[in-house]
Amino acid sequence: MTSPAYSHHFSHNNLPYGVASSSAHAQQCATRLHNTVIFLGALQKAGFFDGISELPNDVFIEDTLNTFAALPASVQSAVRTHLQSALKSGSDALPSNTTAGLNEVTLHLPVSIGAFTDFSCSLNHVRNAGRAILNDPSPPPGFFHFPIGYAGRASTIVVSGTPITRPGGHFYDRSNPTPKTVIYGPSRALDYELELGVIIGRPLGPRQGVNAKDAEGHVFGFVVLNDWSARDIQGLEMIPLGPLNGKAFNTTISPWIVTVEALTPFKAAGPRPQVTLPAHLQEEEKFNYDITMSVEILHSTSNPAPANTTNGTEAKTSTAAPTTIATSRAATLFWSHRQMAAHLASSGCDLRTGDILGTGTISGEDDGSYGCLLESTRGGKESVKLAGGAGERVYLLDGDVVRMSATVGPEGSGVGFGECVGEVRSST
Repeated sequence: MTSPAYSHHFSHNNLPYGVASSSAHAQQCATRLHNTVIFLGALQKAGFFDGISELPNDVFIEDTLNTFAALPASVQSAVRTHLQSALKSGSDALPSNTTAGLNEVTLHLPVSIGAFTDFSCSLNHVRNAGRAILNDPSPPPGFFHFPIGYAGRASTIVVSGTPITRPGGHFYDRSNPTPKTVIYGPSRALDYELELGVIIGRPLGPRQGVNAKDAEGHVFGFVVLNDWSARDIQGLEMIPLGPLNGKAFNTTISPWIVTVEALTPFKAAGPRPQVTLPAHLQEEEKFNYDITMSVEILHSTSNPAPANTTNGTEAKTSTAAPTTIATSRAATLFWSHRQMAAHLASSGCDLRTGDILGTGTISGEDDGSYGCLLESTRGGKESVKLAGGAGERVYLLDGDVVRMSATVGPEGSGVGFGECVGEVRSST
């Protein structure tokens, strides 16, 4: 499902890191310039990086980025600078047999992921969701004191393009609400969540802790993250503990990790604290990035499913047309990536290379800026109209394709993340 339409996201100002393979190249570390994938392992074999003395031999031949991600930022910066210098005149400046077109490669999970922690860092999201579910926009009691979160399921994180099977679970039968009955079956309220994922680079040992202002040294970069959510399963199981099967079936990430160095020119001020924070959570004024994020549903343009179907009935697809459901800004996040890392480590928890921290749903205050259908449909009470005569959605139907993306800076010279895509498949 990788689309060449995002070529402009990948100028030499970006040069993200991923893992790719092709008929001519074994799975190895890679980068991307426009629609050209550059095999870093092949470059290293050709002696391209010989001048970087602290770069381990064969680090890019490995099938994940973990070893490279754990290196000091100075080494990573030297690699990026060397690549940028060589690529100023285009990928033709590289040794032969080290590149391939985007449509010739397979993209893989970029890191081996040991742990996944999903936070809830958007004040807009918690207010919108509270209003939709409880008719009360008040945030949880701890929200202004620390970034709240829960431990997710790392083993079910998949790379963009992987089909998403509708999960089964326990939920209330809302089609026959009297008497209130718990049933088991395929989720009838499948949703997406528009997030950023923070990739941990240099590890931090247990019981060491780190201040937020110093935590960036442990962050390798960022991906777009879709934390798929079965709202009916989640709603029942969250009383009294928290999300489990309603979240643990799959999370999708984009294949290219955009580095901290590439994003640094686009720092932005975030919301001010509303309480006095402990020393380890105190941040600088510009603690966010001015990243614009979007989510689309690609849907059937013929024989659409009924407007208010929420039971996973498949819409027969002939051609797919996109509807942009929301556009939102990461600069509105109340808590930063550094504060997430610092809070997690403050309990004595370690940070391991490849761990992912999710920001939680990134939402705005108004219609057209909500990062999930739970918010857009006011908790399932309304529907979202799709373009091209494809009907409406309350929650996702089988056959729907969700596509997320993110960009920052001026088109052509800015930085983008490409796409994060998943198609919903029936559970049968």
